[in-house]
Amino acid sequence: MEEEYIRVINITIIGVISWGLIFILIRRIFANYSFDFSTRIVSTLHATTAVVLATLSIQDWSCPVCPIASTSSLRQMETLAFSLSYMIYDLICSHFDQVISIDNAVHHSVCILGFVAGLFYQKCGSEMVAALWITEISSPFLHLREILKEIGYRDTDLNLAADVCFATIFSLARMVGGPYLVYVTISADNPILIKAMALGLQLVSAFWFYKILKMMRYKFIKRSMSNQKST
Repeated sequence: MEEEYIRVINITIIGVISWGLIFILIRRIFANYSFDFSTRIVSTLHATTAVVLATLSIQDWSCPVCPIASTSSLRQMETLAFSLSYMIYDLICSHFDQVISIDNAVHHSVCILGFVAGLFYQKCGSEMVAALWITEISSPFLHLREILKEIGYRDTDLNLAADVCFATIFSLARMVGGPYLVYVTISADNPILIKAMALGLQLVSAFWFYKILKMMRYKFIKRSMSNQKST
């Protein structure tokens, strides 16, 4: 038990330092682009790796969230520690940007609290890894749409395709898989803090789902008006 805690702490500390060094390297490579551009590349790297690690940590493919309310496996804890290190790095990094997002700060704080709670209790590893998969699967497309804008593809078909992919994957993951995962987590014998975090995460997802619907509606109206003017 103690060895697992030490390993988790080491992964977290080394991870925070590594993410910082990766950001500095990317910032130097893409010095002509914005601060946000570099952070989004790092975020995409984390999201892709986190989805792969979460997928590899699944114990039962016939029931990806099983075993429910069980002791977390070492691989699951390592996966959670990996993402915890990123969240800590990103929260710190966001304070060096010119524009500090309150929404982003709250989101990261909630995620960090959830990771710490799961690692402390060493329970519900299956549910937490599933939550990580659900929350990160759409992230690469979220960042791609902003990266495309900065490199000159704003308001293009490619940018719209990235928007549609992001909105579709986010909606399916957060508003279909998310409620099911929340139900499983709350109905199982999990710590009350874990249950509260699951419900809180779903409420945040619902809020962003509403904003994404408004964004896509605006995008399609704008594209329709642009096509009418061109004809």
